[in-house]
Amino acid sequence: MNLVSFCIILAGVMLNAVAQLALKASVREMGAISLNLASSATAFSRLAFEPFLWAGLVCYGISVVVWILALSRVDVSIAYPMLSMGYIVNALLAWQLFGEVMNPARIIGMSIILIGVYVLARS
Repeated sequence: MNLVSFCIILAGVMLNAVAQLALKASVREMGAISLNLASSATAFSRLAFEPFLWAGLVCYGISVVVWILALSRVDVSIAYPMLSMGYIVNALLAWQLFGEVMNPARIIGMSIILIGVYVLARS
C-alpha cells in the first residue's frame, strides 16, 4: 500500500471516529434512550435539533465518499481491517472528552490492534 492510499484510509477512519464521538456527544445529556415507543419518539424529536447529531451524520456521509476512494485503490481485505484504528482513536478521545475508562486491558487490546494494522499495511 502506498502513502496516498494509506492517507485516504486514515482520513476515512478519522471521519468515522469523529462521527462516533459527535453522536455520543449528541446523546450525552439525554442518557439512555428508552426502548418504548413514546419515550423514543420524544428522544428522537429532541435529537433532531441537536447540532452534534447533524455533525456526526455529515461526517459519516463524507466518510462514505472517502471510503469509496480508498476501496478504488486498495483491496477490501486490506482496507477494511484498518477501520479498527478507529477504535483506538475513539477510545483515546472518549477517555479525554467524556471521562470514559482507560484500563490496562483496553491499552493492551489497542496495542494488539496497532500491531495488526502495521502487519497488514506492510503486506
